[in-house]
Amino acid sequence: MRTGRPATPIVLTKAERTELARRANQRKGPFDSRIRAEIILACASGEPGTAIAQRLDIGVHTVSRWRVRFGQWRLDGLNDTSRSGRPRSIRDEQVQEVIDRTTQTRPEDASHWSTRSMSKAVGISPASVQRIWHAFGLEPHREKTFKLSTDPAFVDKVHDIVGLYMNPPDRALVLSVDEKSQIQALNRTQPGLPLTVGKPATRTHDYQRHGTTSLFAALDVATGEVIGRLKRRHRSAEFITFLNAIDRDVPAGLDVHLIMDNYGTHKTDKVKTWLSERPHYHVHFTPTSASWLNLVERFFSTISEKWIKRQAHTSVSDLEKSIRHYLTIYNDDPKPFQWRKTADDIIASVGRAAASLNR
Repeated sequence: MRTGRPATPIVLTKAERTELARRANQRKGPFDSRIRAEIILACASGEPGTAIAQRLDIGVHTVSRWRVRFGQWRLDGLNDTSRSGRPRSIRDEQVQEVIDRTTQTRPEDASHWSTRSMSKAVGISPASVQRIWHAFGLEPHREKTFKLSTDPAFVDKVHDIVGLYMNPPDRALVLSVDEKSQIQALNRTQPGLPLTVGKPATRTHDYQRHGTTSLFAALDVATGEVIGRLKRRHRSAEFITFLNAIDRDVPAGLDVHLIMDNYGTHKTDKVKTWLSERPHYHVHFTPTSASWLNLVERFFSTISEKWIKRQAHTSVSDLEKSIRHYLTIYNDDPKPFQWRKTADDIIASVGRAAASLNR
């Protein structure tokens, strides 16, 4: 027979539930903070204290203590010590208003909220707005670009390509192929200052253009090694020359799976003829507007950020020599890029984005 006073039900506001979920799911941070957040979320769902204690491998009294403290001081009660000093000046309703305004509205005179405009609208300090945004991971000043694929075979192509990444076929080579075109040979108009203690390196905002080159690259998905060739032009003829370079480097007796986007130079009659003469080559095209599925793009991002972006080049030849040098160093100790998202995860994510756009 059950005895004792029943536990007071925990009812969470939307803001509290969001914050507790953030704390419970954070990979880094204090372990105690995650446990306390899980306790309160479980209590709010109606899970018995004994079941919570057993599942989290903690004492029943620990569950009871944090339930009581949350009931008295809400989120502040989950700190190691109870709140001291003056009482909270910001109510939960104001926190929720900041979140709702940030995610659902915009000011009349700007495209997004700033701390000052939100402070004026809600009636709290800019510093308080900033703390709320930080706590809930809101960054209204940032914006990312995207485009949903309209390819009717999107689902099949995603399963095909992700399958090659996560479960490659036996006795086969999987190469992610693309071109980084129009790489500019840029030289600054004046020398910059070097990095010193307390001061970053500098460079002029303007530059001199000395022409462009294109990097044709084939990333070995299994090893991370890159076959790279530089061409001044970016046509079907240059692409076939690059395919010949790949063919010379590929070990005999292996099937070769090429992952490519839908760029025109990849689909000309000459390219189709070249491929038909080599039946051990198999082409897998990414969905339209989904070149992010091509893993070689990750390598292009790496070479841009780690090497090209801060370099100065006085000619195209100088730029090409620099890129060849990086390729040599990179291939001395290549590391494969790990693809982690399953095809189902990707399709579900795209589905959620499409549903949000169609509301």
